[in-house]
Amino acid sequence: MTSEPMVSELHSNVLSALGEGIVSGRYQPGQVLTLDGVSAEHGVSRSVAREAIRVLESMRMVAPRRRVGITIQPAVKWNVFDPRVIRWRLDSGDRVAQLTSLSELRRGFEPAAAALAASRADPHQCRIMAAAVSDMVVHGRSGDLDSYLLADKVFHRTLLEASGNEMFRALNDVVAEVLAGRTHHAMMPTRPNPAAIALHDEVARAVRLRDAATAERAMRAIIDESAAALADDLSQPAENQVAGA
Repeated sequence: MTSEPMVSELHSNVLSALGEGIVSGRYQPGQVLTLDGVSAEHGVSRSVAREAIRVLESMRMVAPRRRVGITIQPAVKWNVFDPRVIRWRLDSGDRVAQLTSLSELRRGFEPAAAALAASRADPHQCRIMAAAVSDMVVHGRSGDLDSYLLADKVFHRTLLEASGNEMFRALNDVVAEVLAGRTHHAMMPTRPNPAAIALHDEVARAVRLRDAATAERAMRAIIDESAAALADDLSQPAENQVAGA
């Protein structure tokens, strides 16, 4: 009998393979799949294939219809806020367009969240943000990008939570996928930009001092710096491309 962990792993593998296939264009909008076809292609049972399809349906990437099959949906219908959709798009050839779109989204809500955090953050959240910045300094100097990423995630997650706005807080996974995607796809320099780290420190300090205007401005500068680094990266020859901090 197949163990539960193995079933879960099979489900995850099939889900990722199908999701990546959809965002990469391997499966075209309007194309019809069947459970039997998915099961045969990926060497899994119908139940595992069915669960993967149910998840894709919840993301609006497929639309199962009786007597028709499982129809691949166009990108305009996808739940583009789902972290898995973001991850798959970053893993595909759609990476630049996805990062650009996400930078524009972040510009729309993170500065506002920073301003709210300056009014609502509690002392514990202020300490967490300050500690995260200290970790970013240490790991930025050593070039430990995985540890730097973890500290960066903690900073942004805490900021969104400190905003006290449930809608902003719900976007944490979106921001986390952006940060992780740039690191995992070698779109970060070996030594993160000290100017970007200094801006994080400015946000943390402004939040602690209840300076909403400075917190908002510095957060917008963080996002603008990241977008500028990406644009600069794309202007370089492909073999030299790495985005900024």
